[in-house]
Amino acid sequence: MIRKKIINPERIRRINGGFSFIPHRFLTDGFLTSLTQKELLLYLFLVLVSDRYGLSYYGYDSMCSLLQLPLDDYLEARDGLVERELIACDGTIFQVLDLPPKPLKRTLRKAIMNPAKDSAAVAQLIRESMKEVDDD
Repeated sequence: MIRKKIINPERIRRINGGFSFIPHRFLTDGFLTSLTQKELLLYLFLVLVSDRYGLSYYGYDSMCSLLQLPLDDYLEARDGLVERELIACDGTIFQVLDLPPKPLKRTLRKAIMNPAKDSAAVAQLIRESMKEVDDD
């Protein structure tokens, strides 16, 4: 049996001010290995910035910049987390959800967001329409 010993007693982690946690089940029940790297990056970011109810108000532009993700990758990761029931979002607010009983597989369909409430989806539509104009 491994005997645990505190290596640096002056630097023991404490919750001061902010609040975030990931249940151990995230690792032991296979959630970690079920996610793509981009989904994992976005999930960890949302856990870090959320309050005790799992709520976060970061906008897609800030998240893309901080995580160094192109908009398309952000949207794919966000939609994957929504489909796997790890987060909920209404286009403005994110909520990190309690883990489902087991990891859910992502289907190949894209999650459908309401473009009127989802500024990232609107930005993607504009980008795609501009690309079509450039291609003509």
